[in-house]
Amino acid sequence: MPVLHNRISNKELKARMLAETQPRTTISFYKYFNILDPWAFRNNLYQQFTELAVFGRVYIAKEGINAQISVPTHNMEALKALLYSIDPALDNLRLNIALDDDGKSFWVLRMKVRDRVVADGIEDETFDPSKTGEYLKVEQVNQMLDDPDTLFVDMRNHYEYEVGHFEKAIEIPSDTFRDQLPMAVEMLQDNKDKNIVMYCTGGIRCEKASAYMLHNGFKKVYHVEGGIIEYARKAKEQGLPVRFIGKNFVFDERMGERISDDVIAHCHQCGAPCDSHTNCKNDGCHLLFIQCSECADKFEGCCSETCREEVRLPETEQRTRRAGRENGAKIFNKSRYRLQDGMSLTK
Repeated sequence: MPVLHNRISNKELKARMLAETQPRTTISFYKYFNILDPWAFRNNLYQQFTELAVFGRVYIAKEGINAQISVPTHNMEALKALLYSIDPALDNLRLNIALDDDGKSFWVLRMKVRDRVVADGIEDETFDPSKTGEYLKVEQVNQMLDDPDTLFVDMRNHYEYEVGHFEKAIEIPSDTFRDQLPMAVEMLQDNKDKNIVMYCTGGIRCEKASAYMLHNGFKKVYHVEGGIIEYARKAKEQGLPVRFIGKNFVFDERMGERISDDVIAHCHQCGAPCDSHTNCKNDGCHLLFIQCSECADKFEGCCSETCREEVRLPETEQRTRRAGRENGAKIFNKSRYRLQDGMSLTK
C-alpha cells in the first residue's frame, strides 16, 4: 500500500507555519480501540487531516491511536465531526485542549504506524489494557490528594517530573515507560492496601499503567481523567484549587505549559531556579536539558564548553566529528551526567 506523506522540506514548512496569521489550537487525544488495518486507517486519516491543515504527531497501532496536533481554530468543529465519525469507539472522543498555547506547537503532519501507540514492553498475553482503574475528575483528585491512605504515582519520565508534579507525588525514576511499569509494581508492593492514583500528561500512559497495576494484584487503582492537561483546564474552569505545581512538560515546540507560578527545577549548568528545557545547539549532541537565560548566553545554547567549541567550527569539520559518533541517551539524567568545569555539563 502506498504511504501518503509530506514532500516539502522541514525548513520551508516551519517558515510557513511561523508566517501564518490564522489562530491555531493545540490539542491531544488518544483512544484504545481495535483497528483491524492500521495502514489503511492511517492513510485515510492522513488525507483528511491534510485537508483540514492539521499539523502534529500521530501514532496508530492495532490497539488504538495517540495524537498531539494543532489545527486552525476555525476548523475545530470540522475536526471533531471527522474524529467522531471515523469509528463508533471515537464518538465524543475527549480532546485535551492546551492551556499555554501560541498555536506554534507543530509545523508538519507526521503520522506513523507502530506496534503499540505507547511502547510498554509488555509481553504477557494475558494482560488486558481495557481493564483499567477508575477515572478521577478534578474534585475527586483534590480530595484524594488530602487522603493519607492514597499515593499519587507519576507515570512520566524523570525529566517531566523534574519541572512539575502533583503535591507529594511519587516519581518512578526512569527514562522510558516500558521501564517504569515493572519498577512501579516493585516500588509499591508494600502499599497494596492503599489507593493508588496514576497520572501522566494527557492520560494515555496512566490509563495503561492502571490496567497493569490491576493485572499485578493491586485492587484500589485510579487514574486522572485526561491527565494533567485536562485536570488543570477543568480546575481553572470550575474555580477549584490547582494542586499541580510547576510546569507540565509537553512533546512539541513549546516543551512545557505553565500550570502554576512555582519554579521547582534548577538550571543544569549553574543551579539557578529554572524550568525551561532546551536541546543542545550542537547537531552532534542535541541533549535535552534545563538551561537558564544566563547560561544560554554564556554557552550559546550548548550543554557544555566542548559543544560550544564544536559549533564554532566550520560545518565540514563539525560533520567529520559527528561521523560515527554514538550519542546514546539524549536526555539529561543525574545518574549519567555530572556538573564540573565551571558548572558546565560533561558527558
